[in-house]
Amino acid sequence: MNADDNPPDPGLPRLGDCLRAVRRARGLTLKQVEEATGLALSTLSKVENHQMSLTYDKMLQLCRGLGMDIAALLGAAAAPPAPLVTARRSISRAGDGQRVSTAHYDYLYQFGDLTGKRMVPIMAEVRARSLAEFGPLIRHSGEEYFLVLEGRVLLHTEFYAPEVLSAGEGVYLDSNMGHAYLTADETPARGICVCTGEGSDLAERLMAASAPQGAGAASAPRGAGATAGK
Repeated sequence: MNADDNPPDPGLPRLGDCLRAVRRARGLTLKQVEEATGLALSTLSKVENHQMSLTYDKMLQLCRGLGMDIAALLGAAAAPPAPLVTARRSISRAGDGQRVSTAHYDYLYQFGDLTGKRMVPIMAEVRARSLAEFGPLIRHSGEEYFLVLEGRVLLHTEFYAPEVLSAGEGVYLDSNMGHAYLTADETPARGICVCTGEGSDLAERLMAASAPQGAGAASAPRGAGATAGK
């Protein structure tokens, strides 16, 4: 069947593009496709170059040889969906956020006006100088990045020796691993922590994880911005 007999609908995938996409994804040559399907190499080449199409029977033969159904073949060259633009934006002012405070740290959760965030930025001031003061290591789902802004932070993690981070230094870690941020000096250290995870209630789960067991934490009313910590 000559491809010119039926001009392609511009809204539909072209068989040649689909075949080429499948072949390249699998790292196959036209010769290998010929051997797998029984269709002549010249026929396959003409299909890929939009010089001919295939009858229904030949299409089934092609799909059987490739081990896929027709729908999968014709969807192989489909364009990826356009990215969704949420146009979300929020401004954080100094002091804005929902605060979780204890005797040993202050966490200010940023951007409380945005729900369903994929990441939660937290401004943190840490004062505890030992794990005895801090309490149990914190664990929660997701990953996080902590950047030291002022002072020095003593990082404790479940599977690694403690590390001291100075201003301008940071850590990226698996949040499922127990971890704690302490001050390495007599004075508090400050930093920003950005946490990621699944679920629209990520910020709430982080605040619950950072609140010490048995009380002692105070949570300020939710503000337009938020900073959180762990």
